[in-house]
Amino acid sequence: MNSHTGVLLDAAQSEKLARPIAPSLEKRRLRAFAVMMIVDAVLLHLAFALASLIYQGTWWGPRNMVAVQTMLPVFFTIALYNGTYGGKSLGDWIFASKRALMALVVSTALINFLAFYTKSNAEFSRVSVTLGLILSALALVSFRRVLLTFINRFWQGRTTNELVIDDDGPSFVAEKGEVILASDYALDPTSHDPFMFDRLGKLLQNQDKVVVSCPRERRAQWAFLLKSAGVHGEIVSQPAHELGALGVHHYEAQDRTTLIVSNGPLKLRSRISKRLFDTAIVGGALLVLSPLLVLVAILIKLADGGPVLFVQRRMGRGNTFFNMFKFRSMKVEKNDAEGARSTGREDDRVTRIGAFIRKTSIDELPQLINVLKGDMSIVGPRPHALGSQANNKYFWEVDAQYWRRHCLKPGLTGLAQVRGHRGATEKESDLTDRLQSDLEYISGWSLRRDIEIVFRTALVLSHDNAY
Repeated sequence: MNSHTGVLLDAAQSEKLARPIAPSLEKRRLRAFAVMMIVDAVLLHLAFALASLIYQGTWWGPRNMVAVQTMLPVFFTIALYNGTYGGKSLGDWIFASKRALMALVVSTALINFLAFYTKSNAEFSRVSVTLGLILSALALVSFRRVLLTFINRFWQGRTTNELVIDDDGPSFVAEKGEVILASDYALDPTSHDPFMFDRLGKLLQNQDKVVVSCPRERRAQWAFLLKSAGVHGEIVSQPAHELGALGVHHYEAQDRTTLIVSNGPLKLRSRISKRLFDTAIVGGALLVLSPLLVLVAILIKLADGGPVLFVQRRMGRGNTFFNMFKFRSMKVEKNDAEGARSTGREDDRVTRIGAFIRKTSIDELPQLINVLKGDMSIVGPRPHALGSQANNKYFWEVDAQYWRRHCLKPGLTGLAQVRGHRGATEKESDLTDRLQSDLEYISGWSLRRDIEIVFRTALVLSHDNAY
């Protein structure tokens, strides 16, 4: 029962409401950033070539071109880190121009500093290079103004997705997005119903910013939900310390103030690097392991003629459901679709081949397909079945912070697993130990740590608690 809306939703009703309401703009933005980088490189070369023609009478003068080609890698490095190719730069040409000019000035200063100590300054014409920088600055700013016109015309000015959830709070108008009523989707911030979390998670998919307007007494619960969903979330008004606010945003046109209560754990650059890492590992793993995968599939089929794969609904990023693949290790008639019973030692449900592939973690290998699909990552918090319990309590009943572990994609392996937190969750501490490791991983994510965890996983593939 949804205590706030008074609506009882079964699984079928919930799934009808559980859908993204905005298209993904990430690929569009990535293509735009790639085009921006290519055009910037061309404009800088043309600017220095033109400067050479104006001052020295030679188009594409060798010294000028060496100068711009030396500067370009430094310019891109700084630009990628200072937001020159960030989401805000697509919708605000003045901001984008300032960042691009900053990258240009800093890269020029660094190259000049290096040239001074290597005594190579004299090889370049100061006037020609200075003219090239001035023309470059004009070209970068002009391009960003033209780009905004293109975006307004062909993208209708939409570079981000913004959603306002109205839960009977102060009136608030979406500047560039849409408004939905919490009651229309049976969203109750006080609920711990997994289906409600799934509905909310799917609504928030592809959203770059979510603003919630609700009464004072529900603001703390909404703040927790937004943190758990791993999105940039804001709540209209309320003292900062009660919600764990990260910042304040004032909307002058509406005379409304919101508190920023959550940010996604990974920025765009981090998400790209993590996804590239996942894709590289999965591609190589599927190629190398394909004979083993085929052999295991044949052995499972020959054992009892049942299906090779076991497909189970698990909780993924943003607390949304996805179907996770495993090699079937249990007898067909005793498969536990909801995961209500943890597998124990000498479990009578496990087949002979199943016992071996569970002990060696081979049963997890089909999840490489989940990683390829984008449902999972190589490293992240392990996804749990909805019916999983510790001490006869659902995981979220043991600790409400459990929902926060889903702000990242679940992983094939994780920090908890390499620390030995595996197997059945008979005691509450079996869960809380894993949860502590998961939250630690999320707060301190780095690609270097992912690589370290992958290597450490190789040492614990066979484990006393893996059964």
